[in-house]
Amino acid sequence: MSARVLTVLGIETSCDETAAAVVRLGDGAPQILSDVIRSQNDDHAPYGGIVPEIAARAHVEAVDLIVKAAMDQASRSFADLDGVAATAGPGLIGGVLVGLTAAKAIALAANKPLIAVNHLEGHALSARLSGNCPYPFLLLLASGGHCQILEVAGLGDYHRYGTTLDDAAGEAFDKGARVLGLGFPGGPALERAALGGNTHRYDLPRPLLDRPGMDFSFAGLKSAVVRLAELESPLDDQIVKDAAASVQQAITDILVDRSGRAMSAFAERFPDEAELRFVAAGGVAANQSIRKGLEKAATQRGFRFLVPPMRHCTDNAAMIALAGAEWLAAGRRSPLDFSARPRWPLDEASAANAPTHVPGRKGPKA
Repeated sequence: MSARVLTVLGIETSCDETAAAVVRLGDGAPQILSDVIRSQNDDHAPYGGIVPEIAARAHVEAVDLIVKAAMDQASRSFADLDGVAATAGPGLIGGVLVGLTAAKAIALAANKPLIAVNHLEGHALSARLSGNCPYPFLLLLASGGHCQILEVAGLGDYHRYGTTLDDAAGEAFDKGARVLGLGFPGGPALERAALGGNTHRYDLPRPLLDRPGMDFSFAGLKSAVVRLAELESPLDDQIVKDAAASVQQAITDILVDRSGRAMSAFAERFPDEAELRFVAAGGVAANQSIRKGLEKAATQRGFRFLVPPMRHCTDNAAMIALAGAEWLAAGRRSPLDFSARPRWPLDEASAANAPTHVPGRKGPKA
């Protein structure tokens, strides 16, 4: 019997992109009928980082227009939908509330099921938009606010191998770009500056590489970059290039080392799997140097390396619509009083049994 074809609207507003997409899921690869993203880079550039209040207000102003654009692009009406999915966390709570409230309103008015989606799960499933990434697979999720390695055994079946103990890889990119005067957004700016730079000029720390386990730490690297900029001031073009290249290489080395350990653990967990798959997702996975390092590590260990298209590495609504469609097919519906969550770990058991932060103290975003 063929699977029921489901058409789902997805809405994503967890950080600084207002996004909406319509995805059809049935037999074969998912079909992306529309995929609309409004970036807020210009709104936040004067501040050198994301300002939560500005982000929330921008989402309020844009969300209805972005949803309309996605529905028009897909040539669908709300009556044609089988469900409405929205990011319900984790993220900047003001932004999450905007998208989730919009989805609730549409679901109520159109009498369609609501599916509240974990933003991290959207990234986890983003490689499945291509239709060639079956379960199980190993996932490195690295973005501006998150950095963790997860076993994705099936829909809703996640096991955390490692997570950041302090800051995320994307935050290290942003900090490096800020102190080197490269502008916002920091990740792409630092990657561009690193072209032609000497990766070995500055000996920057690689925290935890001499220790067992698969957890990450980037706080020490961030501090080292600040000291580097202070010691080398005033910064000339070559210093900036070499510093950017050294920062990028340090982040790459950390991600490759931890991912390599995780691949060995995953292979032991699934010895009978015909094809081992390693997925890199999240905004940091858009970095070409990191992609090359991870692909080499995966190939050496007999893994197939998969990464979403550049557009779907960063925050987008197609991944939210896909996650919503998969859960809808599995029979899940969310109540209309589902609460937005600033924190929402994907592997809740690991987060509860081995928390990486103490309430009231700064800790990882997950």
